[in-house]
Amino acid sequence: MEELDLKELFNIFWSKKVQIILIVLLFIALGVIYTVGFTTPMYTSSTTLVLAGAESGSGSETTNSITTTDITLNSKLVSTYSVLVRSKDVLNEVISNLGMDISWESLKNNVKVSAVEDTEVIEISVTTENAADSAKIANETANVFTKKVAEIYNINNVHVVDEAEVENAPSNINHEKDVIIFAFIGLVISVIYVLITNMLDTTVKTAEDIEKEFKIPVLASIPVYENSIQKRKGGRR
Repeated sequence: MEELDLKELFNIFWSKKVQIILIVLLFIALGVIYTVGFTTPMYTSSTTLVLAGAESGSGSETTNSITTTDITLNSKLVSTYSVLVRSKDVLNEVISNLGMDISWESLKNNVKVSAVEDTEVIEISVTTENAADSAKIANETANVFTKKVAEIYNINNVHVVDEAEVENAPSNINHEKDVIIFAFIGLVISVIYVLITNMLDTTVKTAEDIEKEFKIPVLASIPVYENSIQKRKGGRR
């Protein structure tokens, strides 16, 4: 009986295959229209900083050796530095240096700072509608932040590993991913549609439906040949 139910279920979906395909294609089209027409492209550029040994000494005797104390201190400062990057003092100086007409609160929303787990690496990411602006802001934020650390802690232990570069591809648009997501949504909705229409359809289509509904065997069935009967009537006339 279970095999029969699965077969019936397959037949139901197979009979509605055209509707299912149309619904999936409709949602794919909606996904493309949404991403192309209603999503504003945003561009993200990132710069990477590392906390290394603090410079010590004077003149030509300056050393950059890294000790266990430096590593322990840097590990503790990662969280503090991540907050300092997005501070009002740092962002206001970035705005002033670049001649931007924006508040530091608005810029703060575009700046993201993440610390790589179990490392002394900090990544500063800036997302704006202009790819070149994102790169400039990210690099200037790293420069201002490095100077602020030297002023506040009187140490120079922050170094730029990778400068931000202009990214030509939007960071918030992925057409392949959007198509897959909307196609999946369309497939789910089409399956729900087929199941609901089948549940609401109470018409009897086969002798098996009668046996299943009334629990009685069908002894005989009378086929209907409408086309043949109409042709005979037409011939007699």
